[in-house]
Amino acid sequence: MVNVTGLRLKNPTILAAGIMGTTGASLIRVAQQGAGAVVTKSIGPEPKDGHNNPSMVKLDFGYLNAMGLPNPSYEDFLPELKKAKQKSGVPVIASIFGSNEDEFRKVAQGLMSGKPDAFELNVSCPHAMGYGTSLGTDSKMVKAVTSAVCEVVNVPVWVKLTPNVTDIVAIGKAAEAGGADALVAINTVRGMAIDIHSGYPVLGNRFGGLSGDAIRPIAIKCVYDLYANMDIPIIGVGGISTWQHAVEMIMAGASAVQIGSGVYEGLNVFFNVSEGINNFLKEHGYKKTEEITGIAHERF
Repeated sequence: MVNVTGLRLKNPTILAAGIMGTTGASLIRVAQQGAGAVVTKSIGPEPKDGHNNPSMVKLDFGYLNAMGLPNPSYEDFLPELKKAKQKSGVPVIASIFGSNEDEFRKVAQGLMSGKPDAFELNVSCPHAMGYGTSLGTDSKMVKAVTSAVCEVVNVPVWVKLTPNVTDIVAIGKAAEAGGADALVAINTVRGMAIDIHSGYPVLGNRFGGLSGDAIRPIAIKCVYDLYANMDIPIIGVGGISTWQHAVEMIMAGASAVQIGSGVYEGLNVFFNVSEGINNFLKEHGYKKTEEITGIAHERF
């Protein structure tokens, strides 16, 4: 059992936002496969179609995607959130986005009747103009958005950070100053691929966000730096598909881990990662995950 901002998780694995979180049924399915908690698709104030296809491509070292935050709007998503809450049996975190603090506040208020266990603020999507990193690279905006949501909800507020900044700690401190209960690090890294036969960019949006194995060292460093400078929990995400990856992230400072592109090989990833962590703890004489959180900071 892991406690993150007052939420009791049966294990430290969490479904990341944007992956199988569009319907209540898919969130329930992930929970049944062993996830300790689930995060919804990022939901905004108005329906959004997202970018034209191709919107995702598999590379040798990860994935590039440019979905463009497609979603049905908070009003239409509310029944799906309620369904997930009623039947998943695990904490359900609502991921939300907007172009300013008023839109974030509006979406958060609109989803409160669905009784999410927490909110995750998406200020880090790298490929949706006017959203995500357009806000998440500005400390003042991050603080304002976080504060706006914290003022109108009575559940924990997590803020998902972008690695596409020069100083992620400064952005993390802005979120903490705005009232954030936890930070989620990281979202995808800006990237691009070009088809050498046609000369055209592969993605319909030209560029997108890189995820998977290639970004794990970046995520580890971001989590490590945040843990050393913050007073609130860090949830690590980026390139996790095995229990070894998860243990490394926890040792860097993560209280729990999110799994996104790791589901590509199957939903049993949640069970396999959580079981692997448990076996590692037993083998090394630890009783709980908290005992290895941030242990890498003690090795100097």
